[in-house]
Amino acid sequence: MREQNESPQPDSSGVELDPDQLSPGALRGLVEEYITREGTDYGQGDWSLEDKVAQVFRQLEHGDARIVFDLELGSASIVTASSSTSSARVPAS
Repeated sequence: MREQNESPQPDSSGVELDPDQLSPGALRGLVEEYITREGTDYGQGDWSLEDKVAQVFRQLEHGDARIVFDLELGSASIVTASSSTSSARVPAS
């Protein structure tokens, strides 16, 4: 996670936010919205909502996924660390 005094990092698609910059409820809502999108792939297996939430939280913590606030759309999305678009999928661990 980013140091408290560091500002969000802009990129071509918006501003990167540290998960600590969101309230716990907002972060959980963003993660749930992300994992319930049609087409999100978690591989084979029957994963519960809590399992998927835990996977995405781990990926955010390890830097495998990030939160980007799109300045044009005025909304946040979770993207893979190597992606610069909000259509990226976070694969299962």
